[in-house]
Amino acid sequence: MSITPERKQEVIKEYAIKESDTGSPEVQVAILTERINNLTEHLKKNMKDHHSRRGLLKMVGMRRRLLTYLQREGMDRYQTLIKRLNLRK
Repeated sequence: MSITPERKQEVIKEYAIKESDTGSPEVQVAILTERINNLTEHLKKNMKDHHSRRGLLKMVGMRRRLLTYLQREGMDRYQTLIKRLNLRK
């Protein structure tokens, strides 16, 4: 259900702007997207898990706020990230 440390390092390496970059909005959105996808699969099997559903909604809200920030700061970075993650916007 959660993201493994190895997978997290792969995502960081893939979406990092520069080396040792873990805090950029692109990396944060990519990690959140990975966690959201994992939790969505869990909730398809466990429909009555309302506590995890609340966590999912909080993560989706956080990702949306980060994407809004990224859109406001740099539209080209926002567009490339949306395309790479296959998100609808």
